[in-house]
Amino acid sequence: TKKLSGAAPDFTLKSRAGKNLRLKELRGQVVMLNFWASWCGPCRQEMPLLDQLYQRYSRAGFTILGVNLDASPADANRYLKKTDVSFPILYDTESSVGETFHVSAMPTTILIDRNGNLRYQHKSYKSGDEEKYRQYIRELIRE
Repeated sequence: TKKLSGAAPDFTLKSRAGKNLRLKELRGQVVMLNFWASWCGPCRQEMPLLDQLYQRYSRAGFTILGVNLDASPADANRYLKKTDVSFPILYDTESSVGETFHVSAMPTTILIDRNGNLRYQHKSYKSGDEEKYRQYIRELIRE
């Protein structure tokens, strides 16, 4: 995990719910950006665990945006039919937001504090990483 600093670049993407979602509108919440793709094994492994974190901490001012980097939303939706999650899924079919956040590995997880500042970046996923996520989320919620 790498510590980050500076303001998170704003972006707007179409969500699975059909509306555009803008990062800046989530100011005041701790935001986890999770960049994933349907073909990525570790992404699929971590998805249900991320959903547990979302359900546990969303009432405390925490949210997750699952930014899907498949070229076709249909691929993402096929996976989500089998493993549904309750947090918002956004479609970055051109990978433009992925490039903005320098995503070079899948999954890449970025934590943003309530003031919209970048705080942590974690690349890939191995079993147990969700414990680290939990620590960071709790730390940022308490600030």
